[in-house]
Amino acid sequence: MSQSDADFTLISPTAAWEMLQSETSAILVDVRSDMEFLMIGHPRGAVHVAWIDHPDWTVNPGFIKGVRKLLLGRVSGRPQGSASIILICRSGNRSVDAAAALLKEGLDNIYVVEGGFEGPLDDEHHRNTVAGWRKDGLPWEQC
Repeated sequence: MSQSDADFTLISPTAAWEMLQSETSAILVDVRSDMEFLMIGHPRGAVHVAWIDHPDWTVNPGFIKGVRKLLLGRVSGRPQGSASIILICRSGNRSVDAAAALLKEGLDNIYVVEGGFEGPLDDEHHRNTVAGWRKDGLPWEQC
């Protein structure tokens, strides 16, 4: 998995978990709505900064600022000196949009979890069976 200065990297849920374990400055940002984060559950150790949320379901104007605050004091061994930002949503779509916005604002070292937390719908219209953090059996919690 390589990453250029103008792009993000897709990363499997397992690779994301391994990165979080080995790179102490890496941060996992759950970009889903408040209710999804609280009621459906979230990866253990994830921090929440909604990309789109209620009541208007529009892009959160404080998203970039929220992520920047999370990065304060975090550095890594990367040449740019910034920590890795791993984004996760339900199935991967919102994370891609959030990653593009972060890149546009000059942030780098951005990863998007393939399949998100729950993955896409299967043929029976269920999640957690095709792909995603939960399907891979990675640690998660519910409030």
